[in-house]
Amino acid sequence: MAIYQDTFTLSNGISIPKIGFGTAPLKGSDAYQATKAALKAGYRHIDTAQIYQNESEVGQAIHDSGIPRHELFITTKLDASVKTTEGAFKAFEGSLKRLQIDYVDLYLIHAPWPWEEKFANYDKGNVLAFNALIELEKAGKIRAAGVSNFSIDDLENLRKHCKMMPRVNQIKLHIGHPQKAVVDYCNKHNILVEAYSPLGRAKVLNHETIVEHAKKLGVSPAQLCVRYPLEKGILPLPRSGKTEHIIANRSVDFTIDQTTLDILDNLSIESIEFGTPIKETKN
Repeated sequence: MAIYQDTFTLSNGISIPKIGFGTAPLKGSDAYQATKAALKAGYRHIDTAQIYQNESEVGQAIHDSGIPRHELFITTKLDASVKTTEGAFKAFEGSLKRLQIDYVDLYLIHAPWPWEEKFANYDKGNVLAFNALIELEKAGKIRAAGVSNFSIDDLENLRKHCKMMPRVNQIKLHIGHPQKAVVDYCNKHNILVEAYSPLGRAKVLNHETIVEHAKKLGVSPAQLCVRYPLEKGILPLPRSGKTEHIIANRSVDFTIDQTTLDILDNLSIESIEFGTPIKETKN
């Protein structure tokens, strides 16, 4: 079995494919065609979000693929500005409609703060929003409730005030930016870590050490970057609009030897900061 066909198991027993296809910042026909290409290439785990403004196109590609719904694992995310229980319920229904599905496999709070107020304290709002996700999971409308971009303090807030911990924490993670403290915390609390931007937004692909060790392993730098989190039990979410890259990014059936892992672990590469995941469209 190819690794992209294999699965991790979440804390509630749900299986999740080990590699997901990320859809940001693709929009319109680009989002549709890339999602369609990913499904044709064998991906069964598709990741989108309300703020990406592509749920409709992703949903249409899923619908047009003809793949039975139960064979797919679909993730979407609650807009980071929504910090109320009722607001979360309303936003979720909107995502369902745009995706043309009747349940979501994984639903995440996209960030612990609104994008325009990065790092502000929204502890109370996160508890309200996550309690809504817990209710959605109990009702069977989502199979797993999780979060994204949550720090240890953010996760501790949920641990202290909610009846369960998130099943997933999706964070920015790549070679040279391993987020070890957060990963260790998540491992301790049985929270699966997902790595978005595992290619470092292409910044790390030309790094001399990464290029050197990819060549030794007979793979591309991008494939080495996708494989790296998998070696640590972390789920990567590579993204691309090009079919050849979509195929290559899931073709990572090799292992990284411990010596090479140690070298990669000791790299420090400045991570590209992010603002809003999708820039507003200019009129």
